[in-house]
Amino acid sequence: MNRWHWARIGERGTLLGMLAMVQIRRRLGNWPFRLTLGPVILWYFLAHGIARRASRAYLMRLEPSLTDRPLFSFYRSYCHFLTFGQSLMDKVAAWSGDYPPSSLRGEGVRQFEAAIAEQRGGLVLVAHHGNLDVVNALHDRHGDLQLTVLMHTRNAGKFNTLLERVTGRRQPELLEVTEITPATAQRLDERIRGGGFVVIAADRVPIGAGRSRPLDFLGAPAVFPEGPFRLATLLRCPLYTLSSVREGKGFHIDFETFDDTRKLPRRDREAWLGDAMQRYADQLAKRVREHPLQWFNFYPFWLNDTEQTHDHTL
Repeated sequence: MNRWHWARIGERGTLLGMLAMVQIRRRLGNWPFRLTLGPVILWYFLAHGIARRASRAYLMRLEPSLTDRPLFSFYRSYCHFLTFGQSLMDKVAAWSGDYPPSSLRGEGVRQFEAAIAEQRGGLVLVAHHGNLDVVNALHDRHGDLQLTVLMHTRNAGKFNTLLERVTGRRQPELLEVTEITPATAQRLDERIRGGGFVVIAADRVPIGAGRSRPLDFLGAPAVFPEGPFRLATLLRCPLYTLSSVREGKGFHIDFETFDDTRKLPRRDREAWLGDAMQRYADQLAKRVREHPLQWFNFYPFWLNDTEQTHDHTL
């Protein structure tokens, strides 16, 4: 694993600082929060070169004209960081129950509710784009929703602690994604067979010896994990994609059927794997182009980004 793997970058900031920001938003409102957020994010932007350079490299892929406009590219990158800061507070607000179900828009809301009601459980592929935590507003309508989230919990320790401390609300079952054993797989299978959902991020490479492969993403090769798709062939279940992006004062939800591995022959698994992974990368690229500042992978994502992040320039 290269030294700039996302899991080794670690969490930035302190729990105390995040708690202070939450209290400002809660007690004083959005505008005082936004005024405080600006300088906090500016410090983060200036102090953390890896994240800043990764942000600019990403934005230049989407907007090549930024290459000839260095000052504006810094401004766009700062806006990228500001959007991320706001998303953290959106997560806290979502878990606190501050967003009513009416704040969720789009056909995906109806489709997700139908899948829950009909117990069409499956594996849900998500990405670090937008803010999926706001979907928890649906818990008010579906308190019996059975959800298991596979994630790298160690890298999100501070923020998970923050959520538990300030919300006091039921969170979904969280399982460490690097510790999937046969017993865990059986547990996940039981969750899906019971009409529940297993959620896993499909846009970050695994830690250690996990398998991955390069895919075309936004016009250049980037490494994606094979794990979520191999898990789909093991669980033999429906696959869905879920996304939630901020639009104005609400959130647009997309929940779509992606594929189904229940009848996938064993001999076709490898061919399906490559095809499904590229289809997923293409779908994600489309969503990223539509909402570029809500892409929250602040590390060298593309294969040819590695050398750029060793550059000591801004």
